[in-house]
Amino acid sequence: MDAVPGLVVLLFLLGGGTGLEPNGGYCIGSGCFALFRDPTNFRTAQSLCNAKGGHLMTVRSSVSNDVLSILLGNLTGVFWIGLHRLADCRDPAGELMGFQWVTKDSESDFTNFVPSFNSSCSAHSCVSVNKEDGFKWRQTPCGQPAAGFLCEYSFTEPCATLPAAPDQSILYMTPYGFEVEDAQLVPPGSTATRSPSGTKHICFSAEWLQAPWSCEIQEGGCEHECAEDPSDSPVCFCPPGQTVSPANRVSCEAPAPGDPCAALRCQQTCYTDADGSARCGCEHGLTLAGDGTSCADVDECADARHCPGENVRCVNTRHGFECACEAGYKKAGVQCVDVDECVSAPCEHICTNAPGGFTCACYDGYRPDAEELNKCVLFCGAEECPAVCDPNDPLLCYCPEGYVVEERDKGMFCLDIDECSFFYCDQGCTNMFGSYACFCNKGYKLVDQYKCEDTDEEPEGSVTAPTSSVAPSPSAPYPDPTRTPSAVTPAGLVGIIVCAVLLIVLAVFGVHVGLGCWERKRKKSSCGAGELKAAEDETQSLQRVISDSDKNNI
Repeated sequence: MDAVPGLVVLLFLLGGGTGLEPNGGYCIGSGCFALFRDPTNFRTAQSLCNAKGGHLMTVRSSVSNDVLSILLGNLTGVFWIGLHRLADCRDPAGELMGFQWVTKDSESDFTNFVPSFNSSCSAHSCVSVNKEDGFKWRQTPCGQPAAGFLCEYSFTEPCATLPAAPDQSILYMTPYGFEVEDAQLVPPGSTATRSPSGTKHICFSAEWLQAPWSCEIQEGGCEHECAEDPSDSPVCFCPPGQTVSPANRVSCEAPAPGDPCAALRCQQTCYTDADGSARCGCEHGLTLAGDGTSCADVDECADARHCPGENVRCVNTRHGFECACEAGYKKAGVQCVDVDECVSAPCEHICTNAPGGFTCACYDGYRPDAEELNKCVLFCGAEECPAVCDPNDPLLCYCPEGYVVEERDKGMFCLDIDECSFFYCDQGCTNMFGSYACFCNKGYKLVDQYKCEDTDEEPEGSVTAPTSSVAPSPSAPYPDPTRTPSAVTPAGLVGIIVCAVLLIVLAVFGVHVGLGCWERKRKKSSCGAGELKAAEDETQSLQRVISDSDKNNI
């Protein structure tokens, strides 16, 4: 059976719910009503009714009021019906005195308020009924627990009751969890069991289907287990020692005493030959196992005649097989045709459809992302290349990883960063375009792509080749710079510092004398030769750098 909308409805009705079973029910016309004796407040009762696709009962006519009386009978306690008020106070002029049904309307051909209806105002009032009041409507606080509630269910495409012979009886089980016998119409999803034969039917789309039906619904009506072959009808199975009843095809029965099948304990079926001997058998899609009694799956896909055609594959299923399309193909009638994956734009740049798949490519200046091949990242592949800039903002430019942007007269360019100058590696380093690689001396091994650890091997004075062609993982922090130890002794370092200080002092003195001489010349005075000579000797040919501000003062 195909998964049509009606089947979906049946699956919802038969599979939904909260596990709470009704204590009785009644069906009339195109509606069913269920009684639940479960103490709860109004809101919870409404939620429980909704779980099966219904709502609290609306008593809009004298007929529905009669149904209410039948269901409650001699029960004591109060029960919720689907009438409540959301306004602060009632409307005495309204037909329902300011109340409305849970279906959000006030339509009703029938009212049954108690004569002394409580006229007090409250934010949220609800209505209950009880036997002591003759099942009249009484205002009750919504949060107060009641003894139970009544649910109402509406349906379409019902089935008429099945004809029954005088020596037969039929029991109908509704999808709402209660049984009926004298209804003229039953809702879809109801099952009918005919006695004494035990045959079963299910109501689907206003028609009765005999069991076994689809295994998705109540195991196809099978007493034990149901299996379904896409190319054949569902079949029922029984536990070892029992066979499927030929009278109804759903129930399991044990062989009668003295029956030759009793000793075999066949898992599925038993056949008696003309000579009185018995043998076990299996339904379609199963084969008799080596023990001669149990049934095992048959690998129908071993038969090359199954699922012919191109781009089709056979899938072995439980008790059968099905034909499916290869990856990248879809069903079109009985054939499998290529799916154009590019329609869904799976690639960031360029998508090219291919039989059974697709390929992604990148524009010039980009290459596929190593982690997500359908995406693209900037790529240079040289020491420098033009930067990619925002057309609306020429100064907003981007470079590949491992490059830095530089502004020139002809535009913005990306320059390769020499990562080796930052001493990222413990020992050896090889710079590459957009990246770098670390390597170690003999006797050391590379760890975490930049550290060199001693391997306790004797070094031979040579170095290993680069062990990596990529920079350290971005998720790992770069190591602190590793520099070569200085060969200068402490005494030598002190001497260098003293000489540097003397040179700075002499340079400052020379500049001071030169400025004084210049000032006297400006005032038409002259500098002595001795002063100039001394300044020249002291500065040891140091030249003064004139800034733009000095030029303006000259």
